Amino acid sequence: MDQASISFVQRFCVDCHTGQDAESGLDLQTFHSKDDVTSSIKAWNRIAQRVAERQMPPKDSEAPSDAERDAFVKWVRSTIHTAVCDDGVSPGGPMLRRLNRTEYANTVRDLLGIHVNAAHALPIDGAGGEGFDNAAETLFISPIYAEKYIDAARSALGHALTDPGSRKRLIVAQPSNDRSPSDAARVVLTKFLPRAFRRAVAESEVQEYVDLFDAAYETDSSFDSSIQFALEAAMVSPKFIFLWEAPNETDAPVLISDHELATRLSYFLWASMPDEELLRLAEQGKLHDENVLAQQVARMLQSPVDGRGLRRDSKVREFARSFTEQWLGTRALGREFKPDETVFGRFDSELEGGMKYEPVFFFEDLLADNRSLLNLIDSDFTYVNSKLARHYGIKGEFREQPKRTTLPDGSHRGGLTGMSAVLAVSSYAHRTSPVLRGKWILETLLGTPPPPPPPGVPALEESKEASQPKSLRERLERHRTDPTCASCHDAMDPLGFGLENYDVLGRWRDKADGIAIDASGELPSGETFDGPEALKRLLMERKDLFIRHLTTKMLGYALARGLTNEDECVVESIGEKLAADDYRAQTLVLEIVKSVPFRYKQGRSDRAVAVNVSVGNSNKESE
Repeated sequence: MDQASISFVQRFCVDCHTGQDAESGLDLQTFHSKDDVTSSIKAWNRIAQRVAERQMPPKDSEAPSDAERDAFVKWVRSTIHTAVCDDGVSPGGPMLRRLNRTEYANTVRDLLGIHVNAAHALPIDGAGGEGFDNAAETLFISPIYAEKYIDAARSALGHALTDPGSRKRLIVAQPSNDRSPSDAARVVLTKFLPRAFRRAVAESEVQEYVDLFDAAYETDSSFDSSIQFALEAAMVSPKFIFLWEAPNETDAPVLISDHELATRLSYFLWASMPDEELLRLAEQGKLHDENVLAQQVARMLQSPVDGRGLRRDSKVREFARSFTEQWLGTRALGREFKPDETVFGRFDSELEGGMKYEPVFFFEDLLADNRSLLNLIDSDFTYVNSKLARHYGIKGEFREQPKRTTLPDGSHRGGLTGMSAVLAVSSYAHRTSPVLRGKWILETLLGTPPPPPPPGVPALEESKEASQPKSLRERLERHRTDPTCASCHDAMDPLGFGLENYDVLGRWRDKADGIAIDASGELPSGETFDGPEALKRLLMERKDLFIRHLTTKMLGYALARGLTNEDECVVESIGEKLAADDYRAQTLVLEIVKSVPFRYKQGRSDRAVAVNVSVGNSNKESE
């Protein structure tokens, strides 16, 4: 098969991908064997994907038969799989990262029992890893943080100690005739520190903070101010601010400890500290038990619905919001992206809130009720508040908080591509963009982003002169006559045109600038469609590609780092389990939690011995 694949590349690829002027900088002239594939896995994954999607070879080039194409793609993928996955999976190293802004705020809230955003003055975190702001690669600490953490801890504790309920939770002992101030402080700190540090705490650690209390009390004989000083010290300690796991001093991978697993679970699914039940199970050494682990995942994903049909106060919403807003890009709504007021005057805070929360509540629904993830492509329900319901033309009784509603026939909604937040952030402020929307589908839903445009490519003409084409479609088609542009735009633009019936804010329209909208498209594969419903059917035909990308994103979020080639073996295995279980949302979460990278950590060597268990199987230990 090696020779057939070499011949495939020589016949269909090297004309464009040769030497210093190779298209996209990809030189395939030196491709001679499978070793060239395994030495550039990322590039060859992309090659296989583009060939499979019939984006390559480009139009007007000699095309392989379907059998030749399929055989080449299968050979590339099996070569990569054999090289990377057959010898087991190596987990990542022990976790060491700072709490991000969201996690810090939630942790302080749950630790102290207050509803105050303690992180409002902290710097905004950048994205890293698989595109999320919890990535260890970016969560370093600089001198600017030190003072801000002190101020944040002091302010939060000030609120907590003046609130009767929070104070009772924290100050569990007071000085008395039978108990000295130091002894009372020890009782308070013995209960507080294991929760703050998310693990068992040695007596020597408790003593360190008792000593701080004693020193403060000598200066100011006030129990309240002295215990607050000791608690503040704990809350600015790296043991609180950082998620830290003990190094593995052996060369072989080992299971993370139960407390470390409790912490990984809680920051994955709640973006906050473990609760009392997780800490209790960790103390009992039960969390690695597969049945217990499954029960805890199901518990942590709960989101009860009240008598009015509203989901309230679920902790999993923090995961749903953080994950979906960053994955979909909808966090930009109201921040980097604001619609042009002169064009879209009806945009206000209530509509913005409804738009931003629609995908969050929708995803929370899938997780809590264990629905199929394919609802993200197409569904018969969504979540709207009163303003968004009017925006969509949906009748019913709605309030400010989004509520689940069955979509009426002809609503043109259902799935992510019918949600206003998605449609807005994949537009320009003043008009829609089939290019941006097509790129969003390829990149965000399918995980097959087009390469960046080469330098010097002209921008789309915006002129209103009579000589210019009248419609946006005509202007884009003129743009695509340039062969340099066509190779990428032939894949992007048709997908975006399928959503052109939606304006910048996602309202349905039949005309734009007085011209009837043409929402048809033809992909490089020759497939044709017309309108958003047909586009969703096309995406559903690519459901396994969508699920693979979603799994990649969620695994990267769960591990809080960029993925490695070996992590892709886990992605592939989870995809198979999802397909066998009707793509259930909780199956995706549970299989990630059971996976080797989530439950193990590497040893001292740069490339630790692989864990020779079936990926996702939690019943075996490392060898």
